Amino acid sequence: MEKRDCYEFVEMTKTATAEEIKKAYRKKAIQFHPDKNPGDKTAEEKFKEAAEAYDVLSNPDKRARYDQFGHAGMGGAAGNGGPFGGFSGGMSMDDIFSMFGDIFGGRGGGGFGGFSGFGGGGSQQQRRYRGSDLRVKVKLTLKEISTGVEKKFKLKKYVPCTHCHGTGAEGDGGSETCPTCKGSGSVIRNQQTILGTMQTRTTCPTCNGEGKIIKNKCKECGGDGIVYGEEVVTVKIPAGVAEGMQLSMSGKGNAGKHNGVPGDLLILVEEEPHESLIRDENDLVYNLLLSFPAAALGGAVEIPTIDGKVKVKIDAGTQPGKVLRLRGKGLPSVNGYGTGDLLVNVSVYVPEALTKDEKNILEKLDASDNFKPNTSIKEKIFKKFKSFFD
Repeated sequence: MEKRDCYEFVEMTKTATAEEIKKAYRKKAIQFHPDKNPGDKTAEEKFKEAAEAYDVLSNPDKRARYDQFGHAGMGGAAGNGGPFGGFSGGMSMDDIFSMFGDIFGGRGGGGFGGFSGFGGGGSQQQRRYRGSDLRVKVKLTLKEISTGVEKKFKLKKYVPCTHCHGTGAEGDGGSETCPTCKGSGSVIRNQQTILGTMQTRTTCPTCNGEGKIIKNKCKECGGDGIVYGEEVVTVKIPAGVAEGMQLSMSGKGNAGKHNGVPGDLLILVEEEPHESLIRDENDLVYNLLLSFPAAALGGAVEIPTIDGKVKVKIDAGTQPGKVLRLRGKGLPSVNGYGTGDLLVNVSVYVPEALTKDEKNILEKLDASDNFKPNTSIKEKIFKKFKSFFD
């Protein structure tokens, strides 16, 4: 599936404020809300896409990664097929209503429960716990960065309890509907004010918004529905990532209590230093140190690249500071827009000590006019030196 642009879907630009994005998402959510479009699968998918876009743009960290790296900075690492490239196969409807309760309060009753102005105030969505995020570091070589790579992580984390299947209750009759809120997860309180009686809806204090209470707690997890365990996760790292970039893999963090929403796995990229090459964004830099005779006479030299060594012709009379550019021998862009170059910076080695014979030879050469820099060479070197201060 072609990846959708988050800003384009909610009809916003990168300069939009958080409040503007929230209003734009609300508008899209109302337009494609399942209560307004019953049985319309296309509208339901667009409703999910809007939620997935808002999940990125409403989170400052995720938005910053998306602005800098695009889809690859989100879940391109996860190799999942959400419409924005950053989600584990798309959110479920329960996930959406649970995570964005500040946008709409629920799905019950009179339609658009929580969208003021549409229907008659449905019941509040029952609370679902969200698991915490996990963070791991991954060290990559330049070779791995150039091609992309799969990495496996053995994660120590909270996972759903297999004994109670994540419910936290012992057996089928271990839980019951909350008698206080009757399963809605919220209660209405009346308060007398100078304007009359005001009604406010708050989280049920008995069940903490879950709509049910556990009578018999699971003996394995103590009623939480989660236990400490481990999971092996395979992460696809896209080509072109950079030091400090953080990728996210939705739903691979700690499990949420009572079959709640799992957290995310955040992968921080670190680069292993290369023995010969230095990275400069998508370009690579190599310092070629030539002997004086090699620079003067020219010839062929071997240059290391990510894919192995290549031979490069050195022209006779090559000056120190000259930069040779090998097109396409750098790193690919993380967003897929082109590939950098390999820049070969030429340096000339001057011996620190000379034998008597070597000194005599150089003194004879120094007397030759051909070994004295001409005016054009002086001007060229001066311009290059001056450019460092511009």
